[in-house]
Amino acid sequence: MTTPILFTPSVETPKSDEAEAVRGLREAFKTILDTTSQDYGHAVRGVHAKGHGIVTGTFTVKDELPAELAQGLFARPGAYDAVLRISTAPGDLLDDAVSAPRGVALKVLGVPGDRLPGSDDGDQDFLMVNGPTFGAPDAAAFQKNLKLLAATTDTAEGAKKVLSATLRVVEHAIVAVGGKSSLISQLGGAPEVHPLGETYFSQTPYRYGDHVAKFSLRPTSAGLRECTGVIVDVRDRPDALREDVRETLVENGGTWELCVQLCTDLEAMPVEDPTVEWDQEASPFVPVATFVVAPQLAWENGISQSREDRLSFSPWHGLAAHQPLGGINRARQPMYDYSAGYRSDFNACPMHQVKALEDLDA
Repeated sequence: MTTPILFTPSVETPKSDEAEAVRGLREAFKTILDTTSQDYGHAVRGVHAKGHGIVTGTFTVKDELPAELAQGLFARPGAYDAVLRISTAPGDLLDDAVSAPRGVALKVLGVPGDRLPGSDDGDQDFLMVNGPTFGAPDAAAFQKNLKLLAATTDTAEGAKKVLSATLRVVEHAIVAVGGKSSLISQLGGAPEVHPLGETYFSQTPYRYGDHVAKFSLRPTSAGLRECTGVIVDVRDRPDALREDVRETLVENGGTWELCVQLCTDLEAMPVEDPTVEWDQEASPFVPVATFVVAPQLAWENGISQSREDRLSFSPWHGLAAHQPLGGINRARQPMYDYSAGYRSDFNACPMHQVKALEDLDA
C-alpha cells in the first residue's frame, strides 16, 4: 500500500475570495429559508430539508485496525449509540417525483476526545451524498450553484416535476456516453433510486488524525443490498421514499459499513477541489466501523417531524482529529450554523443537541 500523506495545516490553501463567497452563500441560504418558512409556517433545513427516515442503532469501531486507520474516533474499538437521517438535497419539501441526490447524515453519540471549536456536544457527525464528487470546485462556484437552487425554491411543483423529468433524460444521455453532470443531478436530474441501496460519500476531505481522508457509507446487509439500483415508483406517491424506506427497515433493519479512503498523493487527490474523484485503485475505501439498525419504524407522522426539529447535523460537529478540510467545508461551517439558528429562531424552539438517544423524544 502507498504510504498515506501526513496531515499538516499546509494541505489547505484558502482562496482570497472565500469570505465574499460565504456572504453570497448566506444570502442564498436566507432566500431559501425565508421562502420555505413562509410557505410552511415552519422553518426547515436550508438544504436536505425533506427527511425520508430517521433510525437509531449501534456504531461499532472495528478491532485491530492498522495504525494508519486507528485514528481519532477509530483509534480504539468501541460501540456507540448513533442516529441516521436519510434525505434528499433540496431545501424545500417536494413531491418525490421531483428527483434529487440522496443524502445521509450519521450522528455518533458520546464520542470522547478534543473537540472542534464550537462543537462541545460529544457527537461526531458524518454527512454524505450518493456520489463521490461535489458539484463545485470551490466556495465561489458553490455560491453560484446555490443561487440557482435558491431561484427554483418557490417554483410551482408541477413545473419542477416537468423540469426534473427532462433533466433525468439529459442525465441518462450523458451517462450513456460515459459522463455525469453533478449540477444536472443537483437541479433535479438524479435517477429515482432507492435510498437504502445507495453508497454514500463525504465528497469533501477531512483530517483523519495523522492523515487526510474521505468517508463512505455502504450497505452490507442483504435487505439493503437488494435495494441497490432499484428505481422507486413515485407516480402519484408524493412521499414514496418515506414509504419504501419504512417498509424495508421495519421488516429487516439494516447494516452499513463506514469506510475510509486515505489520501496518498496531494496532487492526484486534491484537498481543495472536491470535484476530483480520488482514485479508488490507488487508495481503496477500507471499512473501519459498522452501523447496525434493528427493525424499526423509520418514519412515523407526528413523531418523526419532531425528531427532525431536534436534530442538527454539521461537518463541524466532531473531533479535532476529524477537522473538515478544503474551501467547501470552510464555507459550510457558517452556513450550517446559520441554518440551525434560523430554524431555532423562527420555530421559537432552541436547538437542543441530541446527546443521548432518549433526547430524540424528550
